[in-house]
Amino acid sequence: MRALLARFPRLADALPRAELHLRETPVESWCVGGASLLIKRDDLVALTLGGNKARALELLLGTADAARPLLTVGASGSTHALSVASHGATLGLRTQVITWPQETHAVAEATAARILALAEVTPTRSVIHAFVRAMWRRAAHRAHWIPAGGSTPLGALGHVDAALELAGQLAREGAAMPDTIVLPLGSGGTAAGLLVGLSLIGAHARLLGVRVVPRVVANRRHVLRLARRTQALLASIAGERLPPLDDDLLEIDHGAFGGAYGRETSEATRATELLRAAGGPPLEGTYSAKAFAIALGRAQRSPDERVLFWLTFDGRWLASPDDSTITRTAR
Repeated sequence: MRALLARFPRLADALPRAELHLRETPVESWCVGGASLLIKRDDLVALTLGGNKARALELLLGTADAARPLLTVGASGSTHALSVASHGATLGLRTQVITWPQETHAVAEATAARILALAEVTPTRSVIHAFVRAMWRRAAHRAHWIPAGGSTPLGALGHVDAALELAGQLAREGAAMPDTIVLPLGSGGTAAGLLVGLSLIGAHARLLGVRVVPRVVANRRHVLRLARRTQALLASIAGERLPPLDDDLLEIDHGAFGGAYGRETSEATRATELLRAAGGPPLEGTYSAKAFAIALGRAQRSPDERVLFWLTFDGRWLASPDDSTITRTAR
């Protein structure tokens, strides 16, 4: 939260934060499949388990305590649920996860197994059933509730900080902001926070969200509504009037979904292979691979377009499920 707190010092006392030992993540230049593009390595945001969810959880776990279990919901291979369980365990907290079925692949199956090792998992038949069970458990167990994806105005402030972080590090390097920032679009918290941050600094980077969940969940109206609520929360706490939200920065790509959550596509698989061949980090078929395929395609078609891919998935733990290994392999 360094960048956001530097811009709004009043937030330091107003926002309780969990100590997850988050750090600024690098922006790397890569040549993949004959195209040049930038990658914001948010997989490296934490020494234990990185990825975009850690930025939200720093705030969402700020008032958690050992007297109450953490409670969240997600698909059976949810990286959000894994992040809640992993960071909760680091803080000495118990996590309960209510899941629903999804189309699966190797990484999703490994994620499901890891969640099961870290949390109390209750499988249900459907999304609706999962949320009904969660509502009952929140009331009965007084659980500390972490919404699906961590996508609330409070959680999205972590991604406002990420946008300011990106602008600051590029400025230090004398580099321009990218023309297009490409990221997966699921529950919308990352996209909404980045949109607020880009609007705050007056950046003109296009924010391209690649939809990886059903349209009823991920759509322009939902992201803009969450962004406006996030901006209102920030203005209220900071006690400042903020620049208006630049709605025109947001675009959504609906073509990479593949027809079902977690369903791998040939385009995403090919893009993943090209990145790995270039020595890059691992991706997974639910979120990051689909977004990277779009980012790579834009970079290949338009060499003059400065494209940045926002890597939201941390795959370091897949090489060794023991979290302690991650601190030794982090780049």
